[in-house]
Amino acid sequence: MPNFCAAPNCSRRSTEPDLAFFRFPRDAERCRLWVKNCRRADFEDKTSDQLHKLYRLCADHFETSLICKSSPFRTMLKDNAVPTIFDLTSHLSNPDSRHRKRIKELTEEELEKMKERRLETSSGNVTNDDTGQDISDTSDDLPPLTEKEKEERDYLKALFEILVVLGKQNIPLHGHTEEKTVMNFTPSNFQSLLEYRINAGDEILRKRFEAMAVNAEYCSSSQQRQMLEVCESCIREQLLQEVRECRFFSLLTDDLVDMAGEAHLPMFLRFADQSHCLREEFVGFLPFEGDEDTLTERLLCEITENWGLNMEYCRGQAHVGSGVFTSRIKAIAAKLLAKYPMAVYTPFSSRALNISLASTLNLKGVQIVMSTLKRISSFFSTSPALQAELEHAISIFYQGNEKKGDDLKETSRTSWAEGQDCFDLAVELLESVLLCMDSVHDNEDLRWNDQVVQEAYMISQTLADFQFVVTLVVLKNTLSFTRAFGKNLQGQLMDVYFAANSLTAVLHSLNEVMDNIEVYHEFWFEEAVNLAAALEIPVKIPRLFYRKQRSGTWMDIEPECYYKESLTIPVVAHVIQELNDAFSENHLKALKCLSLVPSVMGELKFNTSEEHDADIFKNDLANPDTLSTELHCWRIKWKHRGKEISLPSTISETLQLSEVKFFPNVYALLKVLSTLTVLTLEDTKSNSVRKRFKAYVTNTHVSNRAKSLAFLNINYDVKHDLDLMVDTYTKMYPEKENE
Repeated sequence: MPNFCAAPNCSRRSTEPDLAFFRFPRDAERCRLWVKNCRRADFEDKTSDQLHKLYRLCADHFETSLICKSSPFRTMLKDNAVPTIFDLTSHLSNPDSRHRKRIKELTEEELEKMKERRLETSSGNVTNDDTGQDISDTSDDLPPLTEKEKEERDYLKALFEILVVLGKQNIPLHGHTEEKTVMNFTPSNFQSLLEYRINAGDEILRKRFEAMAVNAEYCSSSQQRQMLEVCESCIREQLLQEVRECRFFSLLTDDLVDMAGEAHLPMFLRFADQSHCLREEFVGFLPFEGDEDTLTERLLCEITENWGLNMEYCRGQAHVGSGVFTSRIKAIAAKLLAKYPMAVYTPFSSRALNISLASTLNLKGVQIVMSTLKRISSFFSTSPALQAELEHAISIFYQGNEKKGDDLKETSRTSWAEGQDCFDLAVELLESVLLCMDSVHDNEDLRWNDQVVQEAYMISQTLADFQFVVTLVVLKNTLSFTRAFGKNLQGQLMDVYFAANSLTAVLHSLNEVMDNIEVYHEFWFEEAVNLAAALEIPVKIPRLFYRKQRSGTWMDIEPECYYKESLTIPVVAHVIQELNDAFSENHLKALKCLSLVPSVMGELKFNTSEEHDADIFKNDLANPDTLSTELHCWRIKWKHRGKEISLPSTISETLQLSEVKFFPNVYALLKVLSTLTVLTLEDTKSNSVRKRFKAYVTNTHVSNRAKSLAFLNINYDVKHDLDLMVDTYTKMYPEKENE
């Protein structure tokens, strides 16, 4: 069905070539301006969401400077574009003409009433005209549906409602397996829910079922798959529309997820919404196959062409990865940064910096340590009895220091393996954990089942290896230089600001370690040897190393020398390189601009100078020429505030101040800074998105994972519009209506 232009006296339609059509904006204020300029009085009682879904304006009503082509296939409006070109008088000179829309010239009084009604509507109190009649003809609305069309829409809405319920509850459509065998007499979950609704009195589904041929499939698997994809695209579009309206965003990815035997990259977007709340939303999975160039092109195509986002507004990127995957995702990040220099590469706020630094190191010994720490944490978190066994082992080893033992017991009940100081805690707990694992594995009192005993044996075998011990000790000592720095990054804005200024000192310390690596390694190796002796673990070189050596030149190498070359030097070099990559000059300048937040400014006694650092965002500013004067006025405003006025401590609080709009450059800078992925999310609701993602991956078996169902489950709280889903589906698959 073609789209018609909603402007008065305009008969343009979307079937005309090279003519772009633009939806009314969802933002209430911008939508009000569009309606006011259109002089469509019949729009005054419609909400911005209704106008966005049903009405469009063609490009003829916008100044050419407001229209830009983001690609050969997509034409977009600039942010805050407002239509100004309208023909409001041609119908007066030709009264016999019959336009698709008739208009009524509005007086200033009527315009004022319309404004008041729009304000009431936006506050939730929708009112009608006093006479109860429309001011103008509304023949532009969609034609009334026939009875058959209405039944078809109601039927599709019922199907979509069932699919949304299954998706949000993470219930597979076909039960515990997608395979259909001859002996499978159990109906699918989708069919079962259909039958339940029919038995519960759903007349629409019952009539459709009775009209079908005997043994005919009610809703085929292919149709279910198509409808699920429509559900996903409609909900995603709602999220993306908010991102477009806010302009600036950052891209985040997580570890690869196995979907039906194929690797997929989970993708998130972080942005500050219209209410200036910092949000992080899950937007889908990207197939992860091919080389780095192919993956980069696919990623950009998904973001720009399929999602309609402008990468020129991307102000940050963060990628969570481990092992071999890290090198590939970092190569993609480098390509993105080369093409879009403002999309700075940053750490991810919800993950401890030390965990990220260790996880991205592609050394087998380091990866074994990281995976083992996760297994240990998961092992004890599944059973209070196992946790009690660990605490008993801690009591044995810390009999002479009860306070230390009590602190470790308390720590062991938390997610200690995910913290900045996890390697320090792992060293302190190592003896207790190994004793506990040996006790569970022996199972003398038959308290544990075979699965627990087997898991305890596997963990104990790993812990009782010298390579594990020395790797853990080297990680602990190397990352002690970044521990305080990482904690500050996850703290308040003041802590983040000071962390940005302390990076030079951190790198200086690490470079000093590298320059004197023989001395440092000697102390670290001695610590590892002493710990291994306490655990009765022999000091040796990994057996795999000897198997790889074809000649005998390495047979007499000492363990200390071997671990210096193969472990200590690579670990220290990697940490230095990773810090340099994650904290580029542009990233550090951005973090130093956090002094714009009044509480940070106050801590610095209002002796700040952000102008030089803010220069990287000059293209994002409303008026760069006045930046220096505006920053001076901004400092003076807060320096001479009243004693009863408290200083806002977050970017969100500052953006929500009414007076910040009088400082357009400061406002623009804060909007950009709010998207940086290194900053901690303030809203617990935004944090829950990643928790639901982790829960889905952890609790859903690989055979039951599906991209669209996963998307619905992770975005459980996103509102859905069944009517929009039906409209989208009927446009994409018009042949289905006649089946």
